[in-house]
Amino acid sequence: MSTGTATPVEDDGRPRRLWVRALQVTVGLGLAVAMLGWGLPYFAQTSWSEVFDILGTVPLWKALLFLGLVVAGLYCYTFVMTGAMPGLSHPRALILNVCGSSVSNLLPGGGAVGLAATYTIAKSWGFSVASVTTMAVVTGVWNVLARVMLPIIAVLGLAWAATDLPATMREAAWAAVVSGLAIVAGFVLAVATDRGARVVGRLADRVVRLVRRGHGSQIERGLTGLRSRVAETVRTGWLSMTLGMVGFFGLYYVLFVLCMQTTGIELPFGQLFAAYAIGRLLTAVGVTPGGLGVTETGTAAALVAWGADPAASMAGVVIFSIFTHLMEVPLGALGWLAWSLMPKATAAEVSEAHLAGRAQASSRRT
Repeated sequence: MSTGTATPVEDDGRPRRLWVRALQVTVGLGLAVAMLGWGLPYFAQTSWSEVFDILGTVPLWKALLFLGLVVAGLYCYTFVMTGAMPGLSHPRALILNVCGSSVSNLLPGGGAVGLAATYTIAKSWGFSVASVTTMAVVTGVWNVLARVMLPIIAVLGLAWAATDLPATMREAAWAAVVSGLAIVAGFVLAVATDRGARVVGRLADRVVRLVRRGHGSQIERGLTGLRSRVAETVRTGWLSMTLGMVGFFGLYYVLFVLCMQTTGIELPFGQLFAAYAIGRLLTAVGVTPGGLGVTETGTAAALVAWGADPAASMAGVVIFSIFTHLMEVPLGALGWLAWSLMPKATAAEVSEAHLAGRAQASSRRT
């Protein structure tokens, strides 16, 4: 029963954070709708009516093929997760991935919510907070490095083929080079020594304080505490994580090419890869859910700039987005259902699997 008295605002600023979060979600969703409804057809120089005419011609068997490629790509990504968290099986890694991604794709900047879902599921299987945190840090770095490498590869390929390179593509490649080098340098420094971990953590905490008042030294303490675990994970799992990432982005590129061919786009593979690279890099833009709207607009604009038909370009990009972004929501629902029905492992079982994974990694090195 209510006492009828006003509840004071808590000192930790939780009510304010809730309002800020609600505002972020509202603005992010509004931007996504605006970019898809107005920005995408404007920059692609076409209309939604023309796009719907093309979408209606896609046969069912091709849609099933596209779905199969998505599932295959997601399975490749399980090698990234199992390499970063010994003891995690591939089926469980797939469930963990689709559940976290489905939540992340629903909200602007939803990575934090997706990470919370990852912690919940992994802990129910007996994994420690330290193991999940280590996996999140390492896979996050591998993801960012892969996405910044794609424009670099695209620029090199276009230069080798003597293809005209738009100024925006060159700028994106240079930005990717600088970002990639900074990430590699910071990551190596953070895992090399305790002092390096403290320096990187301290710098990260300062950056966070610029946008979040009251932030302490959580990142510095976390990096220092996890340094040895992260270093060991990279040492034993780098090959599995790298090959898994190559398979994931490689299959998604095949899907991208097939989507373009389905709508009648006949650009060279180098230009298609460049447009694909732009889109993958733009997914890191967190103002909309998963970069929705921003990613499609940038990709379609690049295709049209290279001479592709505007309506066909936009239709191909929309199909690709449906299967790589929106399709993760129902796949995530299936993942949540599977998790709720499957038995939960004990900490002792995970410890045994962890030791087996370390032993297997050691045998591969020898």
